Amino acid sequence: MESLRQSLNPNKLLKEEFVSNLTGSSMLEVVALSTIIPGLVVLRQWSSFARVNVKINVESATSKKDGGVAPRHSDFRSYAVSLSVDYLCIVLPVLLILTILAEWVHMFTLLLIGVLLLCISAKGSSYIHLKGGGGQLSSLRATITSYRVLVVIMTCLSILAVDFKIFPRRYAKTETYGTSMMDLGVGSFVMVNALVSRKARNSISVNWMATLKSTSPLILLGFGRLISTTGVDYQAHVGEYGVHWNFFFTLAAVSLLSSLFDIDPKYCGIVGLLILVGYQACLLYGLNVYLLSNERMADIVSQNKEGLFSIFGYWGMYLIGVHLGRYILFGNHSSKKARNIQAARATVWIVSVLFWFLTIILDKYVERVSRRMCNLAYVTQVIAQNFQVLSILTLSDFIPYKKPLAIEEAFNQNLLGSFLMANVLTGLVNLSMDTLSASPVTSFTVLLGYSFLLSFVISILWFCGIKIKFW
Repeated sequence: MESLRQSLNPNKLLKEEFVSNLTGSSMLEVVALSTIIPGLVVLRQWSSFARVNVKINVESATSKKDGGVAPRHSDFRSYAVSLSVDYLCIVLPVLLILTILAEWVHMFTLLLIGVLLLCISAKGSSYIHLKGGGGQLSSLRATITSYRVLVVIMTCLSILAVDFKIFPRRYAKTETYGTSMMDLGVGSFVMVNALVSRKARNSISVNWMATLKSTSPLILLGFGRLISTTGVDYQAHVGEYGVHWNFFFTLAAVSLLSSLFDIDPKYCGIVGLLILVGYQACLLYGLNVYLLSNERMADIVSQNKEGLFSIFGYWGMYLIGVHLGRYILFGNHSSKKARNIQAARATVWIVSVLFWFLTIILDKYVERVSRRMCNLAYVTQVIAQNFQVLSILTLSDFIPYKKPLAIEEAFNQNLLGSFLMANVLTGLVNLSMDTLSASPVTSFTVLLGYSFLLSFVISILWFCGIKIKFW
């Protein structure tokens, strides 16, 4: 049995070394990447409005004239065309930036900012007139769809790309301290869940049993990943979460803690801050040495120390995310008055800038950013980066009557399903080929086929109205 497992993944140790002892990139590069990716979505939304939205409105009006109900989906041909353009304008450029064009990130950022400013100046006067004439402003909440989809797409592309040499090592997860694009993955998922949580939306609190039921799929997925990766001797970097811990367990733990300690939404911000400050104090008084050491005892806590202790950081991050979501995204401006929505947009930009400054200060004077421990500087960086993405996506509100892109609707319907499918495809690719010895052409071809297949399957599920549910 042991020889069979090793034959399935003969390069396990080499692959683990390939993603170990990395130091990341600069915060400036993270800012650049966080500008390019949402900027591409905004440009695509603007072009989609100019070319497609008129046709959709005409078809809708014709349908209403005939006394019928507008169909949920357009015909497959027009849907396929729209999806293909979305893929070419968003997914493909992101894949290029993450691989063969990685050295041109800063130049592309400046170019994209210039294009966005030109488009805003060109559109500004005409769209102000439309808004003033009764055109409905897009709610800030609609931007959450684009935001959530981007987090999933970036994660899906990165988890396979990182196994190829064509993917820059500085984008991969850091070993101890430092900043990188992939370090922001799990933090972004926690922040997404917090901003749109029931507490952020001022909904009635869910009881303990209901939370346990809704969280159980994550727990089962965590054990499923542990069993499957162990069974095929799949590569796993122990320093990331520990020996047995993984991403799904972290999400489940944060959800369970938030339900067990049912904190009033009004106090989530201050409680989250107290948790983070207390946890950071423990790190500075010696806990960081323990968490970053490679020594592990036989007990379950020592075996999974990174995953278990970092829960405090993610829980504090979640509570602050609830506070920010409640007061910025679901506050008084939800009445859709133009002045309130404009104020909410401005607040998103201000929060991003403030948290970037706070991250720089903490990183320099308190403790460097560490995803492995989920320390205070890492939490502020995640909040800064996520609100930066949100702030850029709000530029799409220059379009009145904004309609989600085809690829956004598809992924939004099956966010967890698309992530699980990406994990399965990633595992199959790694077990079927030697990713470390693949040439740049082969690597990019595989990533291109992987991203297209993932987008195609998820889009077919949406077109057929199929939503992957656990229960």
